[in-house]
Amino acid sequence: MKTLFVTGGAGFIGANFVLQAVADGLRVINLDKLTYAGNLDTLTQLDGDERHIFVQGDIGDRALVARLLNEHRPDAIVNFAAESHVDRSIDGPAEFVQTNVVGTLGLLECARDYWRGLEDDTRDDFRVLHVSTDEVYGSLGADGKFTETTPYAPNSPYSASKAASDHLVRAFHHTYGLPTLTTNCSNNYGPYQFPEKLIPLVIQKALAGEPLPVYGDGMNIRDWLFVGDHCSAIRRVLEAGEVGETYNVGGNAERENITVVKAICALLDQRKPLADGRARESLITFVKDRPGHDRRYAIDSSKLQRELGWRPSQTFESGIAQTVDWYLDHQPWIQRVLDGSYRMERLGQ
Repeated sequence: MKTLFVTGGAGFIGANFVLQAVADGLRVINLDKLTYAGNLDTLTQLDGDERHIFVQGDIGDRALVARLLNEHRPDAIVNFAAESHVDRSIDGPAEFVQTNVVGTLGLLECARDYWRGLEDDTRDDFRVLHVSTDEVYGSLGADGKFTETTPYAPNSPYSASKAASDHLVRAFHHTYGLPTLTTNCSNNYGPYQFPEKLIPLVIQKALAGEPLPVYGDGMNIRDWLFVGDHCSAIRRVLEAGEVGETYNVGGNAERENITVVKAICALLDQRKPLADGRARESLITFVKDRPGHDRRYAIDSSKLQRELGWRPSQTFESGIAQTVDWYLDHQPWIQRVLDGSYRMERLGQ
């Protein structure tokens, strides 16, 4: 049984990855700091499963990380651990630098030392996969897509901190020979996403009949990637990716923000109409744009598709319908999340 050391495995993407990995027979050592976005409630189906070992802790805690690596002897490290919300990075950039840059550095140093001590055959197969974002590339114009060779041009404290972590991963490969892989993904959505992000936030506010805030003119474009497809891409890169390489992961689903919001409104009107009969599109409220709001992101994932044979399984239409249904069926999970410090207020103004 292969063992993965997963960091940030109680967050949105990390938890979906852990659930998928354990279901496929892998053993997972799951390290998560359990900040506001980490939620063990997501992993309750793994309670009592000896293939999943959860440890609360920080990737920057070198003593803890070194101990866990030496104790559990993983075959690979998958790093999801990150502060990830642009609006929060505007309010408090230092925390993003601490986790995403300093924390990643600590993890890499521990991974390097552990890898150097492995036996030859195990050493050759070991991998460190770093999960990053398309936001490191900056903002696109009306045409074109981000490729793996697009120059970095981050525009928010969040994306700057992720860019720095990507550069550290690259440096550890080229300087020390650490067998690293990096994935840069587009905007994820799907089950278990913390409701400060656009899609779950709109779902919850629309269910409550509250105003639906849309930044600026609503025409900012993102390439939407269903989280299950992202997890399968990471698994594929881990299995067959070329050491030292970067792979972009996209959903082939560019949509304006306003189109996403209207799609959610239509799905909820079909499934759970408002008591007063209003169409939920009437709740859309345009608000002042976010500072430094990138206009368009679009990922070219042809390298991943061509070299490793990965394809997204979901269209935006099928993925958003599954997502709306999941949130309708899991309102207790949402309410327990909202019992914490976040109350769906606007951040990063």
